[in-house]
Amino acid sequence: MADDSSPRPGTPGRRRFLGYVLAAPTLLVAAQLGVDAADPKSAEASIPSPPEPADLMDLGDALTLAALPTSNLISIRIDSDGTASFAMPRAEVGQGISTAIAMLIAEELDLPLDRVKVTLADARPELVFNQFTGGSNTIRSMYRPVRTAAAIARARLLSAAADRWQVPVSELTARDGVITSRTGRTATYGSLAEEAASARTTAVSARLKERSAFSLVGTPQNRLDARAIVTGAKKFALDLDVCPGAKPAMVRRPPTINGTVDSVANLAAVRAMPGVTDVAVISTGVAVRGETFGQCVDGVRALEVTWHGGSVDGESDDTVLRKLKAATPPLAVPPLPGASLDAEFVFAFASNSALETNNAIADVKPDRAEIWSSLKSPIDAQQMIAGRLGLPQSAVTVHVTEGGGSFGRKLFFDAALEAAEISQKMGKPVKLMWHRTDDFRHGRAHPMCFSRIRATYALGNVVSYEQRHASVATDFSHGLGEALTATAAKLPVGDLGFSETVFELTQSVPYNFGVTTQVLNEVPLKFHTGSMRDVYSPNVVCARELVVDRLAAKMHKDPVAFRRSFLKEDRYRAVLDKVAELGDWGRKMPAGTAQGVAVHTEFKGCTAVLVEIDCRPETTGRKIPDAVTGPRVTKVVMVVDVGLPVNPRGLEAQMIGCVSDGIGLALTESLHISGGLPLEGSWDDFFYTRQWNTPTDVQIVIMPPTTGEPGGAGELGVAGSFAAVACAYARATGTVPASFPINHGTLSFVPLPREPSIPQSPTDGLDHAF
Repeated sequence: MADDSSPRPGTPGRRRFLGYVLAAPTLLVAAQLGVDAADPKSAEASIPSPPEPADLMDLGDALTLAALPTSNLISIRIDSDGTASFAMPRAEVGQGISTAIAMLIAEELDLPLDRVKVTLADARPELVFNQFTGGSNTIRSMYRPVRTAAAIARARLLSAAADRWQVPVSELTARDGVITSRTGRTATYGSLAEEAASARTTAVSARLKERSAFSLVGTPQNRLDARAIVTGAKKFALDLDVCPGAKPAMVRRPPTINGTVDSVANLAAVRAMPGVTDVAVISTGVAVRGETFGQCVDGVRALEVTWHGGSVDGESDDTVLRKLKAATPPLAVPPLPGASLDAEFVFAFASNSALETNNAIADVKPDRAEIWSSLKSPIDAQQMIAGRLGLPQSAVTVHVTEGGGSFGRKLFFDAALEAAEISQKMGKPVKLMWHRTDDFRHGRAHPMCFSRIRATYALGNVVSYEQRHASVATDFSHGLGEALTATAAKLPVGDLGFSETVFELTQSVPYNFGVTTQVLNEVPLKFHTGSMRDVYSPNVVCARELVVDRLAAKMHKDPVAFRRSFLKEDRYRAVLDKVAELGDWGRKMPAGTAQGVAVHTEFKGCTAVLVEIDCRPETTGRKIPDAVTGPRVTKVVMVVDVGLPVNPRGLEAQMIGCVSDGIGLALTESLHISGGLPLEGSWDDFFYTRQWNTPTDVQIVIMPPTTGEPGGAGELGVAGSFAAVACAYARATGTVPASFPINHGTLSFVPLPREPSIPQSPTDGLDHAF
């Protein structure tokens, strides 16, 4: 087929992409992309604000470039039954990427969506950076490689049919997995799979569809696993019957973070308890294996353990806040009398526990090991498990299972590592499950942070904007999913350097606010932290948008009109205009209620969110457990632009989840730290957005395609939702909140004991820093 762009001999055309037909009995193809195929677009900021690092290259660009060198190792197989199979090197944890990837494959193959089978790949160390799920990057990084492999497969099938019938390819059409000639002859993809295959690996090229030719991508599709989810048929790690002899296991954990076992007084007695098969001291506590999880719980509770101290035993909300304030970088621009606005904000720790508790299956033999768990960095997990067990990496097989949520939690593989250690010590396979309290107290948390802002203004312009953000260190020890960056992140200054890089590649002010600087400093306290959904943005953006509202008031402008006049790009103004129109911005509302609006840009996309809140005492008396009351969000309108939305229905679901996250972070969800441990121990006392505080009026509007490729979407809606709720609260009450969540200052529950067998005063040592 002639290429309209007339490439140089031996080179692919403008819309052609290189790939390989791999040696295999049926058709197996892979993509080959280089750095030039990434085509990162520089988003130049306009005067007076110079571009920030994230405007020029954001975290998603960096992750995509890191994955490109091994893109040719990602392959699609056409089977004899006519289905296309793809082992996706990413983790499906409920975000719907399996469906979106299947849509890309089906689109380029001209195959019905239900004929595409997407599974999760085992850990593949040869992929290096290309098996890491994070940064809202899956669709961005796989958009071209997957389409290229599928397009090559389609081209090979057409060629095989042309050879069989001795006709030109131009006389053939492909639709719904069937190739048809002008004379009416037909052949299914399955019947051509062997003929299209190659006995040796061969370089080929293929033309990708133009966006105007898409018939599936960009249309709303139900998740392929939706029925299995709602009927309970979907399988997660602990549902799998894959390891004969694997029995339940649980761990007794220390009363402080990173504490270790000194001694156990009654090991023999616990081993003799009904159903208990084994008890072993491990690096993180004492493990009990039994016939049932209930018997494991009994064994864990019966243990009499003496502990060594942990890494943050003396820390509380109050002590951590003092350290953060002391570590906040100084502001550069001096305050100008009558022309400066200063603000400070505090954000509490927040748990990113998923609905599925941390778990893994492990079967460790003297010469090999096999692991099953939901993992977003499986290569790093494989390397760490091999090191812990004293085995070569090639002797450890890591199976990635589907997960029941993550929100950044499954970047860490502590359950898999722990299960492997337990199995090795006991010499038996185990099904490890963390107790819910383990998740909240020893799992991962979004770190507590403090943000200081100074903006200067004159003659109707914002002249400078400075934000100094101090945070408890975010643990990036998983690196980019492999040993090199994981090791670098664990060096004495490596994790801080990694954090600052992530901060700079994700934070960008969407407004022309003159000289703009955003700086991060982290305090190396050894809490169990992690990259909770959208990492730094929810806190940074909430603080910024509250200040934007205050600047608007100082300049006697409407908050929407003020934002519109300073936004850098037409795309940003478009989502703001649309949300103001649909949300009926400025409508008259009763005292004690108000609207709030916020804009957020990240991942090559943008959102505008408008919320309505009711803060009237007479209408906020609805209660969640233990008499917590408070403001209620009654309406949310979100407009989102992700460039090219692959599956609008999946995107809508993601944004609804982001709304729930934002409401919780603004109003109710946090961890109280006392004596080096969170007091929250279950969903009963970690007040994520509940049904009573979920607005019945939620409208998600997805803008039509504005760019040729998809931006990141999984986290995009959190920051704007959080900020809009905070701004609405400030307008409804007349008081700008400075501490989040708003209800954190009141401990409205009785905490569980620090240890099952060591009852004590639950609030002993609690300092109220909020």
